[in-house]
Parts: sequence; structure tokens; C-alpha cells
Amino acid sequence: MKTVIFSSLLCLLTISTLAQTDQKIYDIIDAVSAERIKIDVKTLAEFGTRHTLSDTISTTRGIGAARRWIKSEFEKIDDACSNCLDVFYQKDLIKKGDNARIVHDVEIVNVLAIQKGTKYPNRYIIMSGDIDSRVSDPTDFTSDSPGANDNASGMAGTIEAARVLSNYTFENSIIYVGLSGEEQGLYGGKGLAAYAKEKDWEIIGIMNNDMIGNIKGVDGVIDNRTFRIFSEPVPPTETEKERGSRRFYGGEVDGISRQLARYIHKNVKIYMPEMNPMLVYRLDRFGRGGHHRPFNDAGFAGIRIMEAHENYTQQHQDIRTEGGINYGDTFEHVNFPYAKKLTAVNAINLASLASAPAPPENLKIGGIVEPSVKFKWDKVDGAKGYKIYWRDTTSPTWDHSRYVGDVSEFLLKGIVIDNFFFGVASVGKDGYESMVVFPNKTFR
Repeated sequence: MKTVIFSSLLCLLTISTLAQTDQKIYDIIDAVSAERIKIDVKTLAEFGTRHTLSDTISTTRGIGAARRWIKSEFEKIDDACSNCLDVFYQKDLIKKGDNARIVHDVEIVNVLAIQKGTKYPNRYIIMSGDIDSRVSDPTDFTSDSPGANDNASGMAGTIEAARVLSNYTFENSIIYVGLSGEEQGLYGGKGLAAYAKEKDWEIIGIMNNDMIGNIKGVDGVIDNRTFRIFSEPVPPTETEKERGSRRFYGGEVDGISRQLARYIHKNVKIYMPEMNPMLVYRLDRFGRGGHHRPFNDAGFAGIRIMEAHENYTQQHQDIRTEGGINYGDTFEHVNFPYAKKLTAVNAINLASLASAPAPPENLKIGGIVEPSVKFKWDKVDGAKGYKIYWRDTTSPTWDHSRYVGDVSEFLLKGIVIDNFFFGVASVGKDGYESMVVFPNKTFR
């Protein structure tokens, strides 16, 4: 009996710590290059304008030249990794007048590079940056709009993540994508989310990167370690029955996007403890939007990663000097060591989720008027075990956990169901975990 107990304990310790000490993740962090990101931001800014409605014919100016360059960079990465990427355009035609910002017909063109998973090629984790830029007038598609931070920084980070992660193989697929039409109405995200639905892709989630290069806020605060993770509480596609259940069982802040945000927060705290990830319980900045929202609208998990301290004099501004202030989103304002850090944040979470099994299915919870909590779930392929998480109902993060092995039900003794929220994650052979699943059913 002692041997069995010792063996089980050893298994518990091994699986629970492997993902926290995997040298591969540290290697990925070290491989991200601030210098390469700097070069790519400079290249993107020098296209003059990347406005969605700008020139598509020129080889040196406009969004057409920019997206062709992005595609060529993905193709270079594909050549270097012996054709590990599938690089292509995904397009949608938007007609003049679709909204006030569409002043002529325009083809919205996204640039995708897909690194196919070795075991689950139809399961995708996505990193996105925006290709387009703008000045003060959102319909001005001719003036210079370098968009160095908004959002050449996110686009360069996405290309850099592809360079680094293409040196590895993963069980799940990774999509690196430049999305267009963000400033005109999130069209690129809408198009790709619809494309994913049409192709029946299983989307793990999208990490939208929009402005990851500024460290000096308009309020004078300088901070090169803090960043924000925006996430909505529950999907807009939930049913009335699911909404009704929350009144009795909780889950108001436990939707799939919120679990993705917590996953990133936890992984950063493990591997990049010098960083300060802020969980922001909001879909996006107040009254504003980003390219993860169309994925949320389609029922997919999606979050926004961005700098913590914005400088509004450098966003959506005509390039000018006024009142002693240099307005405009220009190259000299981008902090590349910081952009490197946020690119690494994305890369380690792409790698972790691409290495993890799917979450457990049909998770049920019980324990009403009992001294313990009961769980049942359906096992998933690739999981070598499962981990139960719980937290205080007012805590933003999963603060307690217990690895319970390769089982499909468990009794968590001594824990009263009324005092905590609970979830379960799948654990793979190398210790990589899925996102936590919140119970969607109860049983007695």
C-alpha cells in the first residue's frame, strides 16, 4: 500500500510541476528578438499608410504593399522550417456605405500562416495583429499614417512569434494572422471568424494583440512590465437557460474568454514572474473595440493583450506639432524591449495551449448541503489526468488546485461547495494543461 501511495504522489508531483519547469518555454522566451521586431515595425511604418482603403497597387505604399510584405515574411519562415506553414490570403468584399467609414468598395484581406498540429490539426489557437492604420479622420486613406504602435507592434509581434515557434512541433495547430479592416469596423475579424465557422474549425481561442509597444502613458507613468488582458465575462451566444442557471450556481465571470485570460495570467506568473499581467474584467477599453470581439460574437474564446499605459497623442492622430506636443503614431515612440516581452507572453501561451489536450467535457458538480464537493466529467483524448481548481468567489484567479489522476469523477473532501467556485482542467503527458472548464451541469 505504501508503494502505491508513493507512486501516486510521485505521479502527482511530476505532472503538476512539469509544465512549470519545461526548459522549452524558457528557450522560447529567450528566442524572441527585440531587434527583429524593431526592423519589422520600421518596415511596416515606412509603407506610409496602411489604411484599409489605401492604395493596393503600389509596391512601396499602402495596405496592398504591406500585406504582400507580411505574406512574404511568413513565406520566408515557411522556407526556413521546411514548409511547416500554410500561408494564404482570406478575403471578403465590403461594399461602399456598409458603414460611414467605408467610402468605396474594398476587399478586406487577412494574411494567415497556419502551423498544423501533429495530432489535432483542426484545433487552433490564434495570435493576431492588425495590418491597418489610420489618422484623425477614419475616412482619410491618403495621408501619412505610419501606425508604428497601432498596430505595427502587434503585427510585428505576430510575425516574430511565427519565427520562433516554427522551430517546434505541437499537437494542436497555431494560426498567426494579420487582420485588416480593424479601424473601419473590425471587418477582418468578422471575416475570419465566419471563415472558421464555415470550415468547422475548433477554435481554442484568439489572442488579439493591439498596441504592445508603448511604455509611457499620457499621464506620464512609465512602466515596462505591466500589460492588460481584456476579457468578457460570458459569451454573448449563451442561452437563456445558461443565463438562468447563473443566478443559482454562479459563473457570472467564468465564461470561456475569462478562462483564457486566467490561463495567460497564470502562465506568465510561472514563466515570466518579472511581468505584471492585469486581468481587466471588460470586453475592451471603455466604449472601444478590438479584433477579438468578432470571435467572441461567434462564440469563440478571445482576449486582447495590450500595453497598460496608452498615450492618446500617438493614436489615431494626424502627424503634427501642436502646443509643443508631437502628435502621431511614429516609429520613435515604440519601446522594442517591451514589445519583445509581450510577444514572448503570446509565444509561451501559444506553445502551452498548442501542447495541451482539450478541456474535459460535460463537467458536472454536486455537493448541495454536503461537507464535500463532487465532480463528474467525460474524459478527452490525450489527457493523462485532470486537475481540480477552486477559488474564493471574489478572487479573480484560480488560487487552489489538486491533481486527481486519470479519473472521470472525484470527491473533494472537506470543501464546502457554497464557499468557492470550481473548475477542472485536463493535463497532458508533458504536464501541459488545458484551460479550466467551469461546471455547466449539476448532479446529486
